[in-house]
Amino acid sequence: MTRTAIVTGGTRGIGAAISIGLKGTGHQVAATYAGNDEAAAAFKAETGISVFKWDVGDFAACAVGVARVETELGPVDVLVNNAGITRDTMLHKMDEDTWREVMRVDLDSVFNMCRHVVEGMRSRGFGRIVNITSINGQKGQMGQTNYSAAKAGMIGFTKALAQETARKGITVNCVAPGYIDTEMVRSVPEDVLAKIIADIPVGRLGTAEEMAHCVSFLADEKSGFITGATLTANGAQYIAS
Repeated sequence: MTRTAIVTGGTRGIGAAISIGLKGTGHQVAATYAGNDEAAAAFKAETGISVFKWDVGDFAACAVGVARVETELGPVDVLVNNAGITRDTMLHKMDEDTWREVMRVDLDSVFNMCRHVVEGMRSRGFGRIVNITSINGQKGQMGQTNYSAAKAGMIGFTKALAQETARKGITVNCVAPGYIDTEMVRSVPEDVLAKIIADIPVGRLGTAEEMAHCVSFLADEKSGFITGATLTANGAQYIAS
């Protein structure tokens, strides 16, 4: 059975790998993006995956976007909340807008998207929700009080929603990546990157494809007994108990 999946922030980086991975396991994928039309068009041309543009931090825009996906591709049975931003600064220098922007895109979006798909999942008796959190939502990170709070909030949200939906055939889980070999990470100064890798026991960055594999596993129909969990994927840099 072909199921429809939405991947937010699904046209670049880890999100693109997740979209491609879910397509490879037989899903019909809708990859959302916020603003880079050129990158989205190139991704669609290369992969054949449908792309949809809306602001996941806007509740009403999510309602319209989800409705459009369901009209064009079918009922949404898999949701991957991957969209996120960073606006790093120390708390004593952080202004309100910098705090709220990260919370809106990284955490409010999880509520917005889940709210607009969960009723359909409940009525059909099946659903897979995977929230992409972060190692820094587990251990914290200096200069990222906003991002760490949002990503930690995703974990609490996941645990609560998992309990609410367990009897309806819906699983809700997190994947918590560590440092992944993406364009953003590779853009840091060489000496900083070397220190990052030195702190990872496996001795390398993770790959976007490895994160996509984690998502595909949790989205699989055979993973129905796993819910409320956080799959930590960081090369043993931080071992969560």
